Amino acid sequence: MSPTTLFTLPIPSTGGTITCTNPPPLPPSPTSKRELDVKKIYILTFISPPDNRLTPIFIKTFLLALDILEHRYPKGVVITTSGIGKFYSNGLDLELAMATEGFFERDLWGLFRRLITYPMPTIALLNGHAFAGGLMLAMYHDYRVMNPTRGYLCLNEIEFGVPLQTPMMSIFKEKLPATALRDLVLEAKRVGGNDALSIGLVDAVGGVKEVLEFVGGRGLEGKAQSGIYGVMKEEMYRGVLGGIDGHKGNLEWREGVEERKGVLDGEARERVEGWERERENGKAKL
Repeated sequence: MSPTTLFTLPIPSTGGTITCTNPPPLPPSPTSKRELDVKKIYILTFISPPDNRLTPIFIKTFLLALDILEHRYPKGVVITTSGIGKFYSNGLDLELAMATEGFFERDLWGLFRRLITYPMPTIALLNGHAFAGGLMLAMYHDYRVMNPTRGYLCLNEIEFGVPLQTPMMSIFKEKLPATALRDLVLEAKRVGGNDALSIGLVDAVGGVKEVLEFVGGRGLEGKAQSGIYGVMKEEMYRGVLGGIDGHKGNLEWREGVEERKGVLDGEARERVEGWERERENGKAKL
């Protein structure tokens, strides 16, 4: 049987789409021993050529899809994935992001906030590469399932000189061991599916079949029924949410750090210059 299409939203800037489907029924899995209620499983498949960049219009369309599911369909579980085989998402269009006033505070932080407080379980099904902002997007989901044979996860900002701001960094600090975070952030390490599983970057490996078994095994399609799922996430990720909502304070903290660095750097230069003068004076005496 084919998936049931619920709605499709256009992404005008790239000629792409975000399509919402229910998966076809699966027989009970060895882990769940029950049939999934596929009418409460929503798969959002995005296609925004060439590599699903997180542009303002992409984010606007993604948020609309989440709004439609929350307000027009029964509570269930949301799975996001890509219809472009090589990429889940290749992150930001950095040039466009820097040229768009308010992009980070309004668009990117808005998407992160929506996902981390979303009142249903969310799963990123990583079919291919998720680099930089694409990996951040996946981390703001509740769970991640990755193709074990294709694609890498990577934070490569250090390679092109773009510092990670608080809402970009905090979700990794919340969800990863310190050594895994170090390797991702300071080495731009590329991590494949099975390695990503071993360090806790993803929760399982596989494709559509495996992600549906993951849902069934944990009973995720029923977890939002009590109406407090989003509230529980707000409390659980209070620190991350504070970093998003308090971004003005983050910037003020960064300004203070940079000012202090300038003072310390000046003092360090004076010490080095003094050492150089002493060394030269010593050579002259000889």
